[in-house]
Amino acid sequence: MSDLIQTFVRRPVGPGEVAADGVRALAVASVIAAGIGWGAVQVGIFMLALLGVLVPRALGLRPSVDIATGLIVLVAAWSNVFDLYSEVFGWDKLVHIALTGVIATLAVIAAQRSGLLPTTGHRAGLVMATGAFGLAVGGIWEMLEWAGNALTDAVIYVGYDDTIGDLAADAVGGIIAGLALPFLTGRSAAVRSGAEGTDIGTDAHADARITAGRPR
Repeated sequence: MSDLIQTFVRRPVGPGEVAADGVRALAVASVIAAGIGWGAVQVGIFMLALLGVLVPRALGLRPSVDIATGLIVLVAAWSNVFDLYSEVFGWDKLVHIALTGVIATLAVIAAQRSGLLPTTGHRAGLVMATGAFGLAVGGIWEMLEWAGNALTDAVIYVGYDDTIGDLAADAVGGIIAGLALPFLTGRSAAVRSGAEGTDIGTDAHADARITAGRPR
């Protein structure tokens, strides 16, 4: 846990990390904007989005992955505000694939860093695990949608066909993320250099395990 905190609070290094922190600033501004213009339900959604953009910093992901994660999360949240899920054909499923893939990736990386999942080898198993995380995240989200429809706002659309389609998209997103894990799990260069000879990242042997799957 202390490693995550140290990585999270360190100062950004380079334009990529500064840009990633800029996306996080947009997430904070989005929470405020939602509170002013759209009410409690949207604030709750943007609070979840804010959590999603903070996790990559704590994990010390490379800036390109960090930025992509933040943008996908914010696009998903703002799409709800502007009714893009109902107005644009196929947008709902496309965002389900991208967003669930991102969340499943963060979950698997966190599990790898904590030692619950291996960092090298077992490629098929890791793809299956990421796909399973995607389905689990999708299932939780569908239950939240049902609760939102039943308890807060009947405008939130739920239905059998929609739920099955969403879960299928979630599984696809998880599997795609699993296939991309060797790239997605790489640490920020600043985090790697800061970890050398310290306890911030890990010892040399463990760091080699973490980075072994990264493309060269």
